[in-house]
Amino acid sequence: MDSFGILLIYIALINIVGFASMGADKQYARSSRRRIPEKRLFALGWIGGALGVWIGMRVWRHKTKHRSFVVGIPLLLALNVAVVVCLLRLMA
Repeated sequence: MDSFGILLIYIALINIVGFASMGADKQYARSSRRRIPEKRLFALGWIGGALGVWIGMRVWRHKTKHRSFVVGIPLLLALNVAVVVCLLRLMA
């Protein structure tokens, strides 16, 4: 498998994990269970899963009143896109 394929699989998987984590945290909040720390949700965004976290915010209407998420996750998404674009240019 080439570098592009590995990058594509990584981005897909980390975004699925980010999306699922937002859904799980919403369920935990509804059932008064132990929550996923906000630091972990931001860490998922930082390592490439910001799109999944952002979509999860919208789908489950979770963390949408937290300014840190409303501003921070889109900024991380922009950073994720910039990094992927740079990596793709280096691979070309």
